[in-house]
Amino acid sequence: MKHSLLSILVCPACKKRLDLETGSEVQGEILEGTLSCGTCQSRFPIRKGVPRFVRMDEYVDTFSFEWNKFHDVQIDILNATDESEKTFHGKTGWSPADLAGKRVLDVGVGAGRFAEVVSRWGGEVVGVDLSFAVDAAYENVGTRENVHILQADLFRLPFREGTFDSMYSIGVLHHTPDTKKAFDAVVPYLKPGGEFAVFLYAFGHYSYFSDLWRKVTTRVPYKIMYYLTALSIPLYYLYKLPIVGLGLRFLLPMSQHPDPRWRWLDTFDWYTPKYQHKHTWPEVYRWYEENSFGNIRLNQETKDFSLLHINMRGQKPAFQDKEPY
Repeated sequence: MKHSLLSILVCPACKKRLDLETGSEVQGEILEGTLSCGTCQSRFPIRKGVPRFVRMDEYVDTFSFEWNKFHDVQIDILNATDESEKTFHGKTGWSPADLAGKRVLDVGVGAGRFAEVVSRWGGEVVGVDLSFAVDAAYENVGTRENVHILQADLFRLPFREGTFDSMYSIGVLHHTPDTKKAFDAVVPYLKPGGEFAVFLYAFGHYSYFSDLWRKVTTRVPYKIMYYLTALSIPLYYLYKLPIVGLGLRFLLPMSQHPDPRWRWLDTFDWYTPKYQHKHTWPEVYRWYEENSFGNIRLNQETKDFSLLHINMRGQKPAFQDKEPY
């Protein structure tokens, strides 16, 4: 944790200022310490460079396991590609000029895949996650000058309202108990005039059989699923066959990513999370409208409304209408 992060942190319980007690520090990074609230007496540890505002990873333990096992797979600088950068641009519609010099909230940072991109684009990115994926994210990008990583519940974030210039949540909100409530919970932290971009799963025939399989796979211990989903590596070639492959892709969907470890990661990610809600683009559009967003748009990957995913962003009004006297 960097000292500069303290200026935007508050107690998630009472929203009062936090005091810092430093245990160990290396080159400006506080590796061990405590954040304490003098008002409600809450105390939050800093461990391995990450402030911890939750004690457990609750319903996201599969992600804790996943992102520490596959911590390096989707990080552009570690695999010498620009795939994550292209994906981020496609899902949000943003370019480097849109985020440079801005304070950006990454809701569900995972292993830091997109935080790494925002950092390279010149934004100051704050990545939060409920899971212990924060350890992988800190290892990957957490020591960069313009990156902050913390473990927190998005329903009780340790920030004041209106802290961030821009926010995004890519593939995360639908893994909470209630996607709409999760969306509403983070909106207050966006500044007036700021943009919020989301990526969510959509309803579609493609998910019919995978949803049936998930009734079983989510009951199987995720460490067993880790090895079972490794079958996606060799089965990839069978799935490429003209007729047999088409049937397999429909009856037992698996990732078709050409990179073996990425394919394994994506397949594990699909079949193990406890929650995996799906939505329609008009439904998500209404969420933005209900929060008074304007300039709402589908991003470039979603020109066809029958697509598998929803990529949408909107702009918070610059001025809120006050209640009449």
